[in-house]
Amino acid sequence: MQATERGSSEGPVQETAVMLEQQQLATDTYSMRIYCPEVASRIVPGQFFMIRRPDTKDPLLGRPFALFDVFEQDGAPVGIEFAYLVVGKLTRQMPHWRPEDRVEIWGPLGNGFPQPEGGHLLCVAGGIGQTPFLAVAREALGLHSYGKPPRTIGKACEGVTLCYGVRSAERLAAVKRFEQIGVDVRVATEDGSAGHKGLVDSLVKNVLEQGLRPERIYCCGPEPMLAAVVQIAGEFNIPCWVSLETPMACGIGACFSCVTKIRTGRDQWDYKRVCLEGPVFPADKVVF
Repeated sequence: MQATERGSSEGPVQETAVMLEQQQLATDTYSMRIYCPEVASRIVPGQFFMIRRPDTKDPLLGRPFALFDVFEQDGAPVGIEFAYLVVGKLTRQMPHWRPEDRVEIWGPLGNGFPQPEGGHLLCVAGGIGQTPFLAVAREALGLHSYGKPPRTIGKACEGVTLCYGVRSAERLAAVKRFEQIGVDVRVATEDGSAGHKGLVDSLVKNVLEQGLRPERIYCCGPEPMLAAVVQIAGEFNIPCWVSLETPMACGIGACFSCVTKIRTGRDQWDYKRVCLEGPVFPADKVVF
């Protein structure tokens, strides 16, 4: 069996994992590592997983998180790292989790980003939307293979640029991690405290007007930002994929709580489940 373009040929699994460590990356932003070999061996960039604590019913349902990266032991993936923003009931609890705490995890879920080959890749992130792009960049630059069996690395990209927008400098997370693997990071802050002053979509337009011609654009963040970047991608005739941050309840397509409008033909659309058919979609298919 071969790994598919947007996921592993192996399906999702459920594991009782162990939280190993976490650290604060920025204001209200943390990264966490959990030991879960089966999920780590199967997941590809852009896919997600659901987690919850097994010793509590508050909250009862798991919450979705995107892969930041995998980590290895003796050359084999044994765990995943993910970043999270403190915004709700579960994420307010998570900074208090301690090493050796148990975590229920099921995944990988959904479809990831297509594997880019050759040319230049532009990633656009708003808020916590930078999360998927460390693994995306590592794969695009030929530094790591993901999935079970591993997705074959073809022609590595010539370069990866990340346009990353947040409200203020204190919310920039893990910029050095991207720079250390060779990603060209361009920053936008709404208050002008770092990098370009303004929204990240205006930074993207500036970068393209200055001559960068990526083969593809991958985008993750709030929906208004996605819509703005998709419009810019269309103006420059650049293929674009978006990862939607639609709230999810079950993560496996059973509850239909995360549906979004996806074009199925000319002047036609249907509701598709973001957790199952997404979260990554070709931008020209999404009805914003």
